[in-house]
Formats: sequence, C-alpha cells, structure tokens
Amino acid sequence: MIDLHTHTLFSDGELIPYELVRRAAVAGYRALAITDHGDFSNMDLIIPRLVRVAEDLGAAWGLSVIPGIELTHIPPAAIAEAACEARSLGARLVVCHGETIVEPVVAGTNRAAIEARVDILSHPGLISAEDAALAAEIGVCLEITTRKGHSLTNGLVASRALAAGAKLVVNNDAHGPGDLVSLEMARRIALGAGLTEAQFEQCRKNSEALVRKALG
Repeated sequence: MIDLHTHTLFSDGELIPYELVRRAAVAGYRALAITDHGDFSNMDLIIPRLVRVAEDLGAAWGLSVIPGIELTHIPPAAIAEAACEARSLGARLVVCHGETIVEPVVAGTNRAAIEARVDILSHPGLISAEDAALAAEIGVCLEITTRKGHSLTNGLVASRALAAGAKLVVNNDAHGPGDLVSLEMARRIALGAGLTEAQFEQCRKNSEALVRKALG
C-alpha cells in the first residue's frame, strides 16, 4: 500500500511523524507522503522539518517517506505561488485540497490547482468534465479517497477522470492510526467508486510513479 496524503500533529493529525510512519510500516505500507495542511503562514515551519527527517525515518522503518504539503483553503489566485514556494522549501510532493462538498472550499480551487501543476488534486468533489480534461492534459492526478465525508463524491470523480483519461490515485487522507486502511479495503473503496480491478491496479501504478518522481 502507498499513501500519498497523510497528516500529523504539524496540522490536524493525531500523531507525530515518527509514530505515523512506524504505524504505516507495521501495517505493511511501502511508501508514505506526509502532506500536512499548509498555507503561507506555516509552510516554512512544516516542510523543512519533514525534509530533515524523511530519509532517516524511512530507512529506520523500512519504507519510503516523502516530505510534502497539502495546500489548503488558499485563494485560487495564490495557489500557483504557494505551490512554487512549497517546492522551493523542499516539498517533494505537492497536494492541493480540492473542492470537497463537506468543506467551504472556494469555487475555482480545482482549476487553479491543476493549472499550478500540483502533483495531486485531493478529493476534488463535483469536479467538472472540463477540469478533469485539463488534469489529463497536464498530468495532475485526481484522488479517490478512503476518508469519510470526502469520499461521498468518489463515484463522480472516478467517472469524470476515466472519461477524460486523467490519472487517478487512491489515498487515505490519514489523520490518525485508524485511517491507515489495508490494501484490500482501498481496493474495495475503489471498486465501490466504479473502478474495475484493472483500473485500480493502474491507480497503484500511478502512485508508484509519483513516488519514483519524488525520490528521483
């Protein structure tokens, strides 16, 4: 299992990075990206600390650890700048908090994140066919999420992505130990969103490609 969207005490998660990674390792995960919620007020505090420990932490517990960020509730006009700043601070994976229907994310966030060429647009809610097509053209991955609430629109996200040829990944958006689902549960959630077995396997390959890019 690979999870490219997780949170620690650096934002609204329950665990410090070392415990999160240890629990993921025991659960059989092969790679984990730590992507705490970030904006211009805290990225310089979060990202360098993750960069400092990621390689040693991964070596200690036997999996790949990727320092990242989830740009969250940033005005659309500022998302490109935020993504650039995150990468300059050392983020190897940039996720953007998409237009989930369970939070008041401003309209236009999905499009701005795709245009900013983030790596993953998380839980993009009622994503339009046009935005899914742009994600396919640019190469931004769209997320199928195992997290309650955000997962309510998985079916639409899957159908729009597949119709447009956009890449999909399956992530947990883990905030605590109980969110680190098994590979089998991730598979079932993906199938429940309308994916076939082959399409779920492609999601896994997409995640693996992001890991290789981040660690390259």
